[in-house]
Amino acid sequence: MDKPKHHILVCASFRAQGTPQGICHKKESLSLIPYIESELSDRGMTDVTVSATGCLNLCEKGPVLVVYPESFWYGEIDSEGKIDDILDALEEGESCEDHLIN
Repeated sequence: MDKPKHHILVCASFRAQGTPQGICHKKESLSLIPYIESELSDRGMTDVTVSATGCLNLCEKGPVLVVYPESFWYGEIDSEGKIDDILDALEEGESCEDHLIN
């Protein structure tokens, strides 16, 4: 496997003790992953990897997604429409300003 061009991290709220805390998992952040993967496949974006992460410590902005290597941090990503906006921007090589955490 080649190194991915982009890596999307999805906060799953897990802490060192293993128990999810915070907001992202309570707002079903993990249920977004299959949709993201499906959309990436449909768009032919085979150079993007998606991973669940431990807590990203921005609970008040959850669910949180991060796109690397660009370091775009997105907050309150709770719908397929918002994911579509982010992937549209990523395809264009840009950030999705509407959902960026400032």
